[in-house]
Amino acid sequence: MNNSATHDHAVTHFGRAFAIGITLNVSFVLVEAFYGWRVGSLALLADAGHNLTDVGGLALAWGALAVSRLRPNDRHTYGWRRASIFASFLNAIILLVTVGALAWEAIQRLQAPSPVQATTVMVVAGIGVIINAVTAWLFMSGRQHDLNIRGAFLHMAADALVSLGVVLSGALYLWKGWLFIDPLVSLAIAAVIIVGTASLFRQSLHALFDGVPAGIDLAAVRQCLTGLPGVLRVHDLHVWSMDASESALTAHLVLRSQTGDTDALLGAATRELRQRFAIEHATLQVESEAFAQLCATDASACTVSQT
Repeated sequence: MNNSATHDHAVTHFGRAFAIGITLNVSFVLVEAFYGWRVGSLALLADAGHNLTDVGGLALAWGALAVSRLRPNDRHTYGWRRASIFASFLNAIILLVTVGALAWEAIQRLQAPSPVQATTVMVVAGIGVIINAVTAWLFMSGRQHDLNIRGAFLHMAADALVSLGVVLSGALYLWKGWLFIDPLVSLAIAAVIIVGTASLFRQSLHALFDGVPAGIDLAAVRQCLTGLPGVLRVHDLHVWSMDASESALTAHLVLRSQTGDTDALLGAATRELRQRFAIEHATLQVESEAFAQLCATDASACTVSQT
């Protein structure tokens, strides 16, 4: 599998998605903010503000996707691939802060509800449902394998949900005449978005601190390597996220004295890691049992190793 070619394809494919999504959402923010101000709808104004921050979030994710293509050099040996993880973390923060502001404003409006022009609100928000749903669809295929793309998808899906809630609040206002329904629906939507964004926040923060990627069982990885012919034990096993979609591994393999062809062993190890755990970037150090014992008793003696 050529991971670089796959990554370049993803950049090209989702680059178009980002361009389309940003263009659509900037246009809609202007329309929604104007009509929200004209009819005095908190739900529309809040949704316009939320969409505006999501335009920034999309731009951030797009920039991170482009930066992650920069080639490694002597100062940044992994390149800038972590930019996508950092962008997903910032997007989660932006989304949570924005929704918190929406909830606070809704609480204030509940104390002094005011009438709105429900028909206009419903039409504008209905357009928003379509635009945001289409934009979310553009990122749907990458949401399971890339935190950065997942952040963009969640932003757009959340916007579609908010716009749908605004349509619902307008319909309930026309039906029942409830003045409080506009801010109440905004609060309900805020709660749903916070729950949905919490997992993105946790996963991106986990990745920033080199946590084991979701879906990889470290004990199973250790068992896989230990089960290879000639491997006595494994130590210094580390697995982390290189970017929002690719994992890396380093480990020391302690070999039995009679182990012969280490090249075949390393080939089998990297093949197993790729097929079973989708770990494409593995760095393995092989050691004799005597050398491993020496390192365990005197770390300063381990200045040279076999690789």
